[in-house]
Amino acid sequence: MKQKVIGYVRVSTSSQAIEGISLDNQIVKLKSYCDLNDLELVSIVKDEGLSAKNLSGRPQAQAMLKRAIQQKCGIVVYKLDRMFRNTVDALTTIQQLDKAGVTFHSINEKLDTSSAMGKFFTTMLAALAELERNVVSERTRDALQNKKAQGLRIGTVPFGYSLADDSASLILNPAEQGLLSEMKRLRKSGMSFQKIADRLNSNGFQTRNGGSFHRQSIHKILKNSTRHHSVLKAAVNF
Repeated sequence: MKQKVIGYVRVSTSSQAIEGISLDNQIVKLKSYCDLNDLELVSIVKDEGLSAKNLSGRPQAQAMLKRAIQQKCGIVVYKLDRMFRNTVDALTTIQQLDKAGVTFHSINEKLDTSSAMGKFFTTMLAALAELERNVVSERTRDALQNKKAQGLRIGTVPFGYSLADDSASLILNPAEQGLLSEMKRLRKSGMSFQKIADRLNSNGFQTRNGGSFHRQSIHKILKNSTRHHSVLKAAVNF
């Protein structure tokens, strides 16, 4: 009798665009793998557009794991990182599946946890995948900090600044800087974010988009201002 397995495919918008591993491509790989390994693919679970960092953020995956354990079905994925995004998730889940007598297959890495060697390489590759993601994250963070230190735009232009003619560098916006100084003064005096917003609105001031100020917008402006100032100060003192 063939072993029954459940296929799991996942793709986020960004990874699909960069890696080209579409849901359809993953499904084709799953079906071929099951045919070659005499496995009965009873169903395929799809998580579309989800990039949660762990399994708790993917309800479909959680439901699949529960079903696999209850029905003693194995799990097949195209690639290890389609199922796990960190080592803790990998180790915890594989131990849980193994205890329940459920096997885990990853096609790309040629992994099958029905063997001791397969279990070992699964956890090892999960750790390496997490290391790679952390390295990329550190490089991205350093690159963004470097751009901020050079006064270049990162995402939305912070309140108090405008884009220069090169559409990349930031320059001071005198009108917003004056309003920003007033927000800081009022906040330093002990005024709440809501009262600051009320004060500015009553005096006829408007947001960059021509709307009214709110407690959340004042909090965000002051928070971003502090962060931006800290980065520039660190760059000057370097």
